[in-house]
Amino acid sequence: MASHSVFPGSRRHFLQAGTATAAAALLPRAALSAGYPDRPIRWVVPSAAGGSPDAVCRILANELPRTLGQPFVVDNKPGASGNIGMTEVFRAAPDGYTIGYGNVGTLSINRALYAKLPYDPDALVPVALIGFVQNALVVRKDLPAASVRELIALARAQPGTLSMASAGSGTTGHLSGELFKARTGTSMTHVPYKGSPQAIQDLMGGTVDLMFDNLSSIAPHIQSGRVRVLAVSGAARSPLLPQAPTVAEAGVPGYETVGWGGVVAPPGTPKAIVAQLNKAINDQLRLPAVQEKYAALGFELTPGPPERLAERARQEAPMWADTVRRSGAQVG
Repeated sequence: MASHSVFPGSRRHFLQAGTATAAAALLPRAALSAGYPDRPIRWVVPSAAGGSPDAVCRILANELPRTLGQPFVVDNKPGASGNIGMTEVFRAAPDGYTIGYGNVGTLSINRALYAKLPYDPDALVPVALIGFVQNALVVRKDLPAASVRELIALARAQPGTLSMASAGSGTTGHLSGELFKARTGTSMTHVPYKGSPQAIQDLMGGTVDLMFDNLSSIAPHIQSGRVRVLAVSGAARSPLLPQAPTVAEAGVPGYETVGWGGVVAPPGTPKAIVAQLNKAINDQLRLPAVQEKYAALGFELTPGPPERLAERARQEAPMWADTVRRSGAQVG
């Protein structure tokens, strides 16, 4: 589904990380040869199994061995808004055998959410931008609000009473909700969870009233009728849920948020390895069978060069930083 002067001095390292760092020259030549990879590659996903990032990564993890000839092992490391997993990637050897899923949260939002990060987002090497996913505004199926306008009216009539779940403080779901509250002049109580799965379970069970969540994880529950969708968060309707209006067209002009994610590598990962991974990922993203799997998650693919991931982080940082500031969501 992810900041002010949040791209300080070291920004250029991330934005230019399509090139190799000096550390690449120190690695054995064999590491840069066609012999890579010669053993399994660990893919650190900094969130819980069963959530949107996990689903996005597992599709590629299942397909990439066809191209590169080695298993990709998904290693879920949830916690601290993705900081735990990203720190593991940041500290890993730059040999191409540990990669991470970097998204709007870990590459943009966390810069504003935390006073100090245990990893440097600018030093992580971008490998590929996988794509974008909208959030859906969903409510428990018995909530007396059948539209965005009715939800706004209900929230205004009962300030602070409605509970708004999220996959965690500072996630795109949380901040999409905070932006919604700010734009509509409503007050709702935020209930953060450690990942989407438990939040969704409680929404379906009626413990909480509503949430914004990535289509990748919430769409099956919308389609099963266990939760009701009121709108999607992007600029246009999602092909996955064409019946759902955007939040903007449903009554909140100018509202738009999307999540995005891609692959990053530890600082110093050689250019040749980055290029090999980028090509393998892009080749898979262009296959119709793979595209169908992502379409089922509401994920819009964007194969391209590594720099595209860095550019996305740079472009969105100020908007998310402002949203964090308005929400008062700083957690560390």
